[in-house]
Amino acid sequence: MLSDVQIAYETWGRLTPARDNVVLILPGLSPGAHVASSAEDPSPGWWEQMVGPEQAIDTDRFFVVCVNSLGSCHGSTGPASPDPRTGIRYGPRFPVLTIEDIAIAARQTLCLLGIHQVRAVVGPSLGGMSALAYALLFPDEVRALVTISAATRSTPFAIAIRSLQREAIRSDPAWKAGEYESEAPPRTGLRLARKLGLISYRSASEWQGRFGRERIEVRPDEAGLFDPEFEVEAYLEHHAEKFVGTFDANCYLYLSRSMDIFDVAEHGGTSEAGLGWIRAERTLVIGVESDFLFPLWQQQEIVDGLRRHGREVEFSVLPSLQGHDSFLVDMERFCPAIESFLSRV
Repeated sequence: MLSDVQIAYETWGRLTPARDNVVLILPGLSPGAHVASSAEDPSPGWWEQMVGPEQAIDTDRFFVVCVNSLGSCHGSTGPASPDPRTGIRYGPRFPVLTIEDIAIAARQTLCLLGIHQVRAVVGPSLGGMSALAYALLFPDEVRALVTISAATRSTPFAIAIRSLQREAIRSDPAWKAGEYESEAPPRTGLRLARKLGLISYRSASEWQGRFGRERIEVRPDEAGLFDPEFEVEAYLEHHAEKFVGTFDANCYLYLSRSMDIFDVAEHGGTSEAGLGWIRAERTLVIGVESDFLFPLWQQQEIVDGLRRHGREVEFSVLPSLQGHDSFLVDMERFCPAIESFLSRV
């Protein structure tokens, strides 16, 4: 059990007196609560083109709340946080984390803000799983649901990818069974995990069109035979190094594992039965043709399961080239789809 839990969140827009215009955003694995810029923090958010005045998620109309996941390292209690009972970082002593835990923590955050119903809950990737969990755990508190590149459970392929990512971290001697100091993280393992993640987040066609076989223009004189030679290698290295400086390895392990163990079927025996707990008036399911990490058939499964229970569901299949990461990149397609749906909520 955790004690003295802290959850980071940010808000945009104004809450109506009736408190009935709330849109809750639940982020993916690596982003925090800073989904868009604000007067308090003018730096660009991870969904800057999606959230704001007259944007798809319109902060002139909605009171938008983005809650950082429990278990993350962006302000919420997680493995990188000190245990208030000992003053020592939780590390591997942090309890098993589930997607349901993340949803419950988000709901408790809203309750502390005096919010007991949301106009819509929106989530991409891990956040889409969290949105599903939120809607089935608290069915009377969600009027509309938007899942983006999510699933009722992870495929063996996705589990295999994440398993290898976790192994890269755990195999790094600097990991020290999770007892590393924050100043000396398992950099190599986290770099490799991030590179593998980046590869799986984008489609092969996008890699081909973006990089082809272009070589690095200037290689250091001391570069060895097997050091990066191609532009795509340099890209992966740059973003992996950047990630190491912003994310905790143990948090990565816990959040990654939570995606593997999530299964809507645990809430009814089958995925369809679990989806039956969701009573949102409307649901939008968005999938991407080039996403092989959360393929379209998994989005179709959500759609079919909800429709069998008589729910009103829209299925938007987008031909984005950027694979699983499309929701962060292809705003020309994602913004109109979400804006159109929310305009009718």
